Amino acid sequence: MIARVLTSGLIAGLVAGLAVAALQHFTTTPLILAAEVYETAQHAHDAADAGPVFSGIGRTAATSVATIAVSIGYALILLAAMLFSGDAITPRRAALWGACAFAATGLATALGLAPQLPGMAETELAARQIWWIATAVSTGAGLFALLRFDSAAAKIVGVALIIAPQFFAPQPAAPESTAPAELAAHFAASSLAVQAISWALAGALVGLVWKFMSREQEA
Repeated sequence: MIARVLTSGLIAGLVAGLAVAALQHFTTTPLILAAEVYETAQHAHDAADAGPVFSGIGRTAATSVATIAVSIGYALILLAAMLFSGDAITPRRAALWGACAFAATGLATALGLAPQLPGMAETELAARQIWWIATAVSTGAGLFALLRFDSAAAKIVGVALIIAPQFFAPQPAAPESTAPAELAAHFAASSLAVQAISWALAGALVGLVWKFMSREQEA
């Protein structure tokens, strides 16, 4: 079983990671590079005077490797959660689990801490990390209570777990950002879209690989 889980997660995560890495190259990466130009020009107060920033093959490769590693992690997390809950592992069910994971780790956390470009105003690091983890766990537990239990009490607790963390979202410590508001908004929307695709794709692929391996073992 352990070998089957690891193999399914690695294959699904690798394929999903390659697809998402290609998507990032044309969506979020150009926005990051543009923001770095503004950050570099901060002391000159003139972004037009800043030289162009190039990513290079090394940077692209490092980003792609990190994306693949994250996608493998997504696939393994989804498999572990579905096995623990006793849910059927199919492409459709796994993609739905991926959508819920995105809601907990992407949408809910973005309400308090939107994806940030270089040079944007930031809150204190420890506060961001603690709040992000607490929000992701609380939202995930709330969604599980809402979707898996029928009692009114469980649904009330689920809603409370989803809403409560938003009252404690940390506020930026610095009031100014070097990145233009339009660029920051574009990056936040693009990042969330890419993350949603990453979770859903990792889920659908891990369900497909798991189903294929199950048939192979039965044969």
